[in-house]
Amino acid sequence: MGFYGFNYYSFLFMLPALIISLYAQAKVQSTFQKFSRLSSHGNVTGSEAARQVLLRGGVTDVQITTIAGNLTDHFDPTSKVIRLSQNVYGSNSISAVGVAAHEAGHALQYAEGYVPIKLRGILVPITNLGSRLSMPLILIGLLLPVQYDFVVYIGIGLYSLMVLFQLVTLPVEFNASARAIRALGESGILYEEELNGAKKVLSAAAMTYLAATFTSLLSLLRLLLIAGNRRRN
Repeated sequence: MGFYGFNYYSFLFMLPALIISLYAQAKVQSTFQKFSRLSSHGNVTGSEAARQVLLRGGVTDVQITTIAGNLTDHFDPTSKVIRLSQNVYGSNSISAVGVAAHEAGHALQYAEGYVPIKLRGILVPITNLGSRLSMPLILIGLLLPVQYDFVVYIGIGLYSLMVLFQLVTLPVEFNASARAIRALGESGILYEEELNGAKKVLSAAAMTYLAATFTSLLSLLRLLLIAGNRRRN
């Protein structure tokens, strides 16, 4: 059974993605909390760790500030600001140091002209357009007679740009984590055992990006199945 080309069984494709996403979110929260209770040997705070990683990379024009929320840490390349959540900025835990160094890794990527992050920046406005227009176009196309299927496929094309953005994001995130771990180890901010903890925190965070990409890919497949079923029916 279906409605305007929707095959209800196609929603089963999304069940694995939902399970993986829930697991990834739970994993990052539990891992972050676990290593938030362990202080680094040098008592370096998240903000200090980010600053040291920047200086080691020769970056001196990036500010570090706080932002409200939990795990809301990010680097804003437009204003050249690393915004760290309050439980990262002033904390000397292994989790805080790892997360802060990761965001500093993004700043280093921009400073060095790392190609994937430049490509992701180019895709941002296109992806924003796709996020606003893709589903409305798909729904409108499904309500129109079948000869207007091109509207559905335009919407799917816009959605595929969002999937491309997710794919490009993966190497950006993995590379930022690798830069962070390398800098924390070489600078002596974290000892080897502490580095293993930071790696676990960043690996758990990476799982959320993998889950988001997997969900996007399955959603794209589901939309293609819907469009195909509509034409056959």
